[in-house]
Amino acid sequence: MSLLIAVALAAGAPATADTVIGRWKTETHNAIVEIARCGPSICGKILTSDAIRANPSMKDAKNANAALRTRPIQGMQMLSGFKADKDGVWSSGQVYNAEDGKTYSGKITPVGANQLKLRGCVFFPLCKTQTWTRVR
Repeated sequence: MSLLIAVALAAGAPATADTVIGRWKTETHNAIVEIARCGPSICGKILTSDAIRANPSMKDAKNANAALRTRPIQGMQMLSGFKADKDGVWSSGQVYNAEDGKTYSGKITPVGANQLKLRGCVFFPLCKTQTWTRVR
């Protein structure tokens, strides 16, 4: 009985910063993104993807800023500025999409210990959500 109560309490506990810290496999392109603390916020960089494995020297060629088009995709920061809300959701962040060279407003919602819902919006309600899975 006490085990059931402990499980119920843990399931209802708010997510902490540590919930989102780690390596995550994206829903598309078999990309791995590493999320870490960046001061009071969290940020994330691209470690690898199908395209990077095929071309390790791949550049950020579609970036809207011409000065950034020669930077490598591998190791590039694609998540920035996410702040923790009281309910464990990370919002007010930016999501950079190298496929179109644009930056979107973002929100990260932990779903248990091993999944995240990442939402990027041009402007609300024009949003897209992906489910990312923790890589162990």
